[in-house]
Amino acid sequence: MRLLTFLLSFCFSLSTAFYFHVGEREEKCIIEDIPSDTLISGTFKIQQWDLGRHDFLESAPGLGMFVTVTTYNDEVLLSKLYGPQGTFYFTSHSPGEHIICLESNSTRLVSFGGSKLRIHLDIRVGEHDLDAAIAQAKDKVNEVSFKLEHLIEQMEQIVKEQNYQRDREEEFRMTSEDTNSNVLWWAFAQTLIFISVGIFQIKYLKDFFIAKKLV
Repeated sequence: MRLLTFLLSFCFSLSTAFYFHVGEREEKCIIEDIPSDTLISGTFKIQQWDLGRHDFLESAPGLGMFVTVTTYNDEVLLSKLYGPQGTFYFTSHSPGEHIICLESNSTRLVSFGGSKLRIHLDIRVGEHDLDAAIAQAKDKVNEVSFKLEHLIEQMEQIVKEQNYQRDREEEFRMTSEDTNSNVLWWAFAQTLIFISVGIFQIKYLKDFFIAKKLV
């Protein structure tokens, strides 16, 4: 059971970890397509990176990160200043794309010295912190129970993701059908216009030839 739980937890992990470089006061944003009522957590760490030496430098004191989360309706879900590393949380209120922006508060980078900040970011969708719960477990039964609860949460999140994608697919299909219908009617209207113009031109030429007594 423990082996099965571990393997399933590994297979169903819904996280995205990566890093990127930013300059001083440079904002970077990522877009996450999230179902409604879904917990999102993000863990980040700032390191000052020397592009010339390809090595880390000692971070400037007071280094921090502004984290802002908004929806496409400009609803602000999170806006907070963190330290050089931390974890932020927010819950989506409606399905759709959410914009996660990170901006350093540093103004002490050397502009032309090849020094930038490397941001390590790990985004987790619909997951709770399992390690902290396991660390507080008093025996193996509780540990397995916590793992099973975590696995159930992941499975529920996968079902929620599938339902959300199914709804989006249905919406896209309806939009495509409406577009195809509009294109068909527009083609039919163009054909009628061309036929009408052709009939008008023939009648006009016929009347012109009769008026000039050419026929």
